[in-house]
Amino acid sequence: MKKDTTKKLMFLFVFMALVFIGDRINFSKVIGAENQFFTLFQFFGPIAGGFLGPLLGVVSVLGAQLGSFLLLGKAFSVLNLLRLLPMLFAAYYFGTKKKYIGVIVPVIAMALFILHPVGRQAWFYCLYWLIPILGVVLPKKVPGRLFFRSLGATFTAHAVGSVIFLYTVPMEAAQWIGLIPVVAYERLLFASGIAISYVVLNTVLDRLKVPEKFIHVDKSYVLRLG
Repeated sequence: MKKDTTKKLMFLFVFMALVFIGDRINFSKVIGAENQFFTLFQFFGPIAGGFLGPLLGVVSVLGAQLGSFLLLGKAFSVLNLLRLLPMLFAAYYFGTKKKYIGVIVPVIAMALFILHPVGRQAWFYCLYWLIPILGVVLPKKVPGRLFFRSLGATFTAHAVGSVIFLYTVPMEAAQWIGLIPVVAYERLLFASGIAISYVVLNTVLDRLKVPEKFIHVDKSYVLRLG
């Protein structure tokens, strides 16, 4: 038991180290927020839920984000703290087997977006959040299932993050509408990164013969070389 706990802690420390590194590599600027960026973390953050389960996955992502938050010396503003939430929901989405979670969060986000005076003028922006719902209702045998799961996770984060921004950062409806093609580009890249990193880490953990009892390795996403 002590050995298994040690291995799990090692996995958490490695994951936290990756988060710290990923958080230092900027990918694109967050529109409407000064000195805020999407980082490399967006490309692999949700997979913690797949290896540790939804609850422990959320805890590990939160711990990693808080650690990175402190080490990078980020300001403890309300908006910065709220920005921790999207990836927590994404990790839970990626790790849970409860389909209703993948429906409830985007539906609530869509309702909150449309209820806002500015969001109501750009209501079609939130149609993106039908994607997480699609990701959980598709049959398991549909080709590209992992990509849809990854896409659902990153758009869950997008839904939560967008609603937070809508209610905290002044933006015009035209700005939200202008973001529609940018969102498509960014989220397709994030989903690809999530799917690829999940396959790579599954393959590595399988090669290391990591016991299933403390970290779940999905054999269906292990690369068979040779």
